[in-house]
Amino acid sequence: MTSIFKGNFECKVSSVLNKDVKQFGKKNMFDGSDETCWNSDQGTPQYISVLLDKEEEISKISIQFQGGFVGQDCWLSSVTESGEKNIDVAFYPEDINSVQTFDINPIVKAKKFTVAFNKSTDFFGRIVVYKFDAYSPH
Repeated sequence: MTSIFKGNFECKVSSVLNKDVKQFGKKNMFDGSDETCWNSDQGTPQYISVLLDKEEEISKISIQFQGGFVGQDCWLSSVTESGEKNIDVAFYPEDINSVQTFDINPIVKAKKFTVAFNKSTDFFGRIVVYKFDAYSPH
């Protein structure tokens, strides 16, 4: 199992708390620090969208949320390099602080993918993510 974020990629998020990208921006999900995070603003749905430099197979996703600010009713939507849409895959995080890993079944080939959080355990719809990764089976 290998992280697909070893090469170049672009990431977009639905929102950032108070537009404070320095403190709560998307880059914080990939910096390896336990002290930094992406924190969305209020409202649902929220999302993380990734554009890879080349098509990859995705077999697993791992996310570390802050308890109380966990995405729920989650979906992985993906598109191949040729523009073909894959079947959306649902997954169901628990309201906990530890890293959670979800199998993507069937494994998808993706150039672009989006993880959508249609609900949140937070009353205001905020999501807090400390770590986000996706893995190829190779």
